[in-house]
Amino acid sequence: MYDAEGLTILTERECRELLASVPIGRIVYTDRALPAVQPVNFVMCDGEVMILTPADSKLATATQNTVVAFEIDHFNHEATAGWSVVIIGHAHLHPKEDQPPHLAITPELISGRRLPPKETP
Repeated sequence: MYDAEGLTILTERECRELLASVPIGRIVYTDRALPAVQPVNFVMCDGEVMILTPADSKLATATQNTVVAFEIDHFNHEATAGWSVVIIGHAHLHPKEDQPPHLAITPELISGRRLPPKETP
């Protein structure tokens, strides 16, 4: 299936598979009433995005118990092709007794698009 711009719409399963394929994403949140974007390392664990961050960090403080967006992507610049996955969900601190605290994002909406390779004339 394609969207209005001709991009392939990814299924939720495809999006979840892609989430496990890259180590870096971008969290989008509100900081002092303005949009903020920050690159972060993450892992998927039990269906949640887990970001290692201290409980008192600016990121953890600004995002706890709020709705955030999380985006990952991969692009092949030579082929002008790639994909992007976006998650919308609530962020919460996920303390683990034997590990440093993690900021967890519970996915509520998952969407993704694939940009097909550019055709050469």
